[in-house]
Amino acid sequence: MPRPTCSSCTASPPPHLAWPFLVDRLPGVRVIAPDLRGRGRSNELAGPAGMAAHAADLAAVLDALDIDRIVVVGHSMGAFVSVVFASLHPDRVARLVLIDGGLPLDVPAGLDPDELVSRILGPTAARLSMRFADVGEYRDFWHEHPAFRTDWTPELEHYIEYDLVPDGGALRPATSYQTTLDDTIDMNTGTTLPDALAGLRHPTLLVTAPRGLRNEPPGLYSPEHLAGLLAAHPNVEHVRVEDRNHYTIVMSEQGADAVAPLILRELAAAGAEVDSRPVS
Repeated sequence: MPRPTCSSCTASPPPHLAWPFLVDRLPGVRVIAPDLRGRGRSNELAGPAGMAAHAADLAAVLDALDIDRIVVVGHSMGAFVSVVFASLHPDRVARLVLIDGGLPLDVPAGLDPDELVSRILGPTAARLSMRFADVGEYRDFWHEHPAFRTDWTPELEHYIEYDLVPDGGALRPATSYQTTLDDTIDMNTGTTLPDALAGLRHPTLLVTAPRGLRNEPPGLYSPEHLAGLLAAHPNVEHVRVEDRNHYTIVMSEQGADAVAPLILRELAAAGAEVDSRPVS
């Protein structure tokens, strides 16, 4: 029987370093967590972004690793990519775990692209145009972030420091604003995600946090909006992880303690049909 394989995807900062707490709680599971294009060390990958492009990249990663079928775990934007990946490459997905993402956000219609990014990502988007004198200044910037004030760890520092690349005599976040713009527009106003959700046929678990990107309630999915989404997608199972925000649902000991058993449950349900490894 192959080792369980699960693939994880996430948003900025760098995807692949978002998972250490969960990996520690997934014994015997091979976790595959690539940096999505426009992020981390994939930030100079040429070509357009958008959910279908990311899905094609994930298929290429599985091809390169000679993996046929996996349980896909996606966090944040990675959850939206996971839904589209399952739609475009259905035979490669056994089950889906969507962590605080994947179903449509409650966004007003008619916003221009920059307004859309600002509305959804707020200061996270503004950070991408900032420059920092050194790693310490960038670490201090994040240390004041409300999402992490009570959950600062060495793992988080590693995650943050990886997200810097040289820019003249300064440092800047590796994540491409243009890619972020393309992705945000595509997942909120394009047809790729609605089409994928309309044909969703894989067993799917949605895990949400009650607080958002800046530790604010009600989080990405308000109770009212989430109720409508679950009614529209009755085959999606939902679990709420209390007392966590959009980041710390995966990037903290407490969040990982709650989420890891859910992933192990999904891997067990997939059985020996998958080569169990996560993708981020």
